[in-house]
Amino acid sequence: MMRRVLFVDDDRAVREALGQTLELAGLKPTLAGSYIEAKDHISTEFEGVVVTDIRMPGKDGFALLDLVQKADAELPVVLLTGEADVPMAVRAMASGAFDFLEKPCTGKDLLAVVEKALETRARVMEARFSRAAGKRGDAAARILVGSSPVAEGLREAARRAARSGAEVLITGAPGAGNSKLAEVIHLLSTNARRPFVKLAAAGLDVAALEAGFAQAEGGTLYLDEVADLPRPAQFALIELLETRPATRLIAGTYRDLPGEARAGRFHPDLYWRLEALKVRIPSLSERPEDIPALFRHYVATACEQANLRAPEIPPEMTAQLMARDWPGNARALMSEAMRFAMGLEAGEPPEELGLSERMAAVEKSLLAEALTRAGGNATEAASALKLPRKTFYDKLARHGLRPEEYRD
Repeated sequence: MMRRVLFVDDDRAVREALGQTLELAGLKPTLAGSYIEAKDHISTEFEGVVVTDIRMPGKDGFALLDLVQKADAELPVVLLTGEADVPMAVRAMASGAFDFLEKPCTGKDLLAVVEKALETRARVMEARFSRAAGKRGDAAARILVGSSPVAEGLREAARRAARSGAEVLITGAPGAGNSKLAEVIHLLSTNARRPFVKLAAAGLDVAALEAGFAQAEGGTLYLDEVADLPRPAQFALIELLETRPATRLIAGTYRDLPGEARAGRFHPDLYWRLEALKVRIPSLSERPEDIPALFRHYVATACEQANLRAPEIPPEMTAQLMARDWPGNARALMSEAMRFAMGLEAGEPPEELGLSERMAAVEKSLLAEALTRAGGNATEAASALKLPRKTFYDKLARHGLRPEEYRD
């Protein structure tokens, strides 16, 4: 259940006292002293409820209720009233207020009303998420391409892992796409609206690991190549899994993790915790019948991102692709598809395509990929690429990319 409360009261003593009551009850209060301070927190994405005093200098609680109603009529607002304001508060409930409390109110009364409002908000947000998910389709079917029994088995394994809510260990040969599968599991999970944070395990210190858990709170933290996690961070991770259960851990490795544990290089307790739910990505050599569909998918994606017309894939090329071993797996096939989409032969650029054009195509592809992952959120995409907002928007304009086209 969502635990956020926007608490608005111009009386600092009341604000801090009731804010502490909310915090001690395990809620996450955001305190504001006025309409002006509160208004920027109001949106359809706010996963919580609003509690506001009615009488405040400037715009009052009724003005804030009106703002909420216009922004999101399904966002619960609880009014705090003085004795003389009760009749007005009753009328306000007819206009959309969730409930009201007469001041001074006890912590017990406040928590009872807030919990009811949070339950209502949780149902609203879950319904919205379900409708959006239905429009987008199942993430496993959309992202994990292939019609073979092996591919369908992988999709089902991803769905089972998502439903479990437990820690997941993803294994597979190099280039198999561990991080992509981790993202699919996250998208299939009930916490899909929360952050998906990816960290490289190699060289990760305890502070960075703790920061990753905080950043992904309520969502998923993916540790890439967990076998490289330094020993101090391994100990810290065991403790974090106990003390920060709101963040789900997915770990990926291409290495022999049981062997690493037996050799004393990987903590056995951590290994057995991850081993409890393991998903293995099959190599391309185990499902050659999926190679044509995967190649077409990668070519189409590359052409869309680079604004190129998708070329025809000759049958003889398809046969050659299926005959290869692909030790680099999906990553190698994707690189081959990108070269084919750009008209390159065996990694060699044609004479008419210079370095600057190739670099521009790569840059546009990276920008589009970041926007896709961020669901059209330009701020999040710029942060993922470690670009200042102005630089990011300048690059979008240069390549004719618009964030709104990547929103669901």
